[in-house]
Amino acid sequence: MLDLPKVLSIGMGGFVGAVGRYWFSGFMQKYSDRFPLGTLSVNLLGSFILGLLATLFLEKVIVNQEIRLFLLIGVLGAFTTYSTFSLETVNLIRSGEWIFAGFNILANVMGTLIAVWLGLSIAKLW
Repeated sequence: MLDLPKVLSIGMGGFVGAVGRYWFSGFMQKYSDRFPLGTLSVNLLGSFILGLLATLFLEKVIVNQEIRLFLLIGVLGAFTTYSTFSLETVNLIRSGEWIFAGFNILANVMGTLIAVWLGLSIAKLW
């Protein structure tokens, strides 16, 4: 059975996250004309916030399920962009930009893992 409050929470969060991704990615991309800095920036920031909030919500702060769904699945799920990361990496490879492609893979994968770890670590300090 469809749980309308949960679906609406995720959907509204998805709208906020998608618009936030569009704005923040575009803002950050202004600083690079060849490397997909906008996508890397949203992946790093989104991963950090996900680690931080997931720990806070599970261990420190009690929030209702709709708020968790809104923020973690809706907002952050729409904000982070691994599908875009994959397409941009393939496009870099196709255009012969092997070094940028390799750096993009390393920076997105390792950077987001480190960002989640930092978020988890900082949340545990509170």
